[in-house]
Amino acid sequence: MKKTANPDQHQQRMAKIKHQIDKKIAAADKQQGIIVILTGNGKGKSSSAFGMLARSLGYGHQCSVIQFIKGAWECGEDLFFANHSNVDYHSLGGGFTWETQNHEADKQAAKKAWDVAKQRLQNPDLNLVILDELTYMFRQELLDLDDVIATLQQRPSMQNVVITGRGAPDALIEAADTVSEIKDVKHAFRQGIKAQKGIEF
Repeated sequence: MKKTANPDQHQQRMAKIKHQIDKKIAAADKQQGIIVILTGNGKGKSSSAFGMLARSLGYGHQCSVIQFIKGAWECGEDLFFANHSNVDYHSLGGGFTWETQNHEADKQAAKKAWDVAKQRLQNPDLNLVILDELTYMFRQELLDLDDVIATLQQRPSMQNVVITGRGAPDALIEAADTVSEIKDVKHAFRQGIKAQKGIEF
């Protein structure tokens, strides 16, 4: 049988933890926007980004979404967020490169999306900019990484940016403030289960 914790010992342990956490909170005194990267081969990168979009909208923030791949099909996030008064929404991708099979057309689609993104990354009225599936643009050599990083670094000081996609390049990770790698442990698709509305798209 598990021993019951002594109430006094528990209180003392929690007080020490609170003291350490309070010190860390007090030390974090900078006020600035951050770059968040959600990468890795697991499911949930875009879902997490859109969760942050919902959170920002809860505070009445002005937000922008630029999707670099998903413009070729309808997604639940399009249906929910695209007509929101505080969301500037752009699905500009041409679909996955194995579907388009045209590198030059993919490059033009990426440039069009990046031109829109660049404008938003210069707008101080936008609290949050989501660059969904941006990392694939570098893997396929569709955008210049140095140009993207320079633009991110020159954005308005209080603007937050969330970038999603597998295989985020090291230089982009270095430029970010928060990076999460989502690991693939198991996926229904490999069991022959179709993608589900509201879960995958």
